[in-house]
Amino acid sequence: MRTSSRTSTSVTPSRTVAPSRANRFVLSLLCVGLAVSAAPAFAVNKDMVQLQTQVQQLQDAVARLQQSNDERMGVLKDLVQQSSDAVNKMSVNVEALQKQMQTQQDAQNAKIDQISGQIQSLNDSLDELKTRLGRLEKLTQDVQNQQQSMSASMQNLPAGTGAPAGAAIPAGAQPTAPAPAEVAPAPVTGKKGKPLAALPAMPATSEAPAAPPVDELYKTALGDYMSAKYALAAAEFGDVVKFYPDNALAGNAYYYQGEIDYRAGHYPAAVKNYDKVLEQYPDNNKVPVSHLHKGQALIAQKQNEAGIRELRSLIQRFPNSPEAMQARSKLSGMGVPVTPRR
Repeated sequence: MRTSSRTSTSVTPSRTVAPSRANRFVLSLLCVGLAVSAAPAFAVNKDMVQLQTQVQQLQDAVARLQQSNDERMGVLKDLVQQSSDAVNKMSVNVEALQKQMQTQQDAQNAKIDQISGQIQSLNDSLDELKTRLGRLEKLTQDVQNQQQSMSASMQNLPAGTGAPAGAAIPAGAQPTAPAPAEVAPAPVTGKKGKPLAALPAMPATSEAPAAPPVDELYKTALGDYMSAKYALAAAEFGDVVKFYPDNALAGNAYYYQGEIDYRAGHYPAAVKNYDKVLEQYPDNNKVPVSHLHKGQALIAQKQNEAGIRELRSLIQRFPNSPEAMQARSKLSGMGVPVTPRR
């Protein structure tokens, strides 16, 4: 019995010890688990705090950058607005300057056209004056020839017949006998001695009337042209060309025919007449103005390239002439350079 009691007493303490060890082990496990579970949570919280801090810093940097960009954009807008205002003001000034230059150029072109017209009128007046001078010289020469003829006839006239009383006889001249008086023809009589009526003279053969002298014909045509009688003047200038094609005034006649056609708007006919002057009378004083008006007639027909070539040819051949100055003004008004670009 004692043995059993000892045994029971010994067994009982062992049972009380085992639960305590198990509890300690469980507690230790729990502590370890709690420690293990608490470490990641603490690490995660720290990373979140650091990330939030970085995000906050990034947001602050973005806000500062946005503010800086807004300030710079404001400055840029001000600069752009100032530049735009300056460009608009410059555009207005340039436009006003262009208008002023255009006005001055138009006034200059008008003056050049007026001067050209005056020069042309002066040339026409000079042509008319030359014609009158030529006619006057011819009349003077005719008078001189008549005086010489009369002087010669007076010297050869017999003494006492035709010389007036008191006229001096040239020295060395011998008086001659008077010439016998002419016998009058006997009247034609018929039967019984009655005079017959005078027979009518036979009409002379009809011949084409001779053309007037070239100076007179040209003067008449030019006078009608200056009086704006263009149809009559054209016909008279045509007579000059028809009867005196080799005369220098025929070149002038072709030019004025071209002018009449140009005024009437018959540009192709005007160009043909100007070509007559340029090709057949290269030394005529109407060659420069024929170049000019031919170019203008071609441009009026929308043949700009041919007209520009004609004006450039005028400038090249007669660079110092008033017509060349007018051609330069015409090309400048068209926006075309005087010399072709290469």
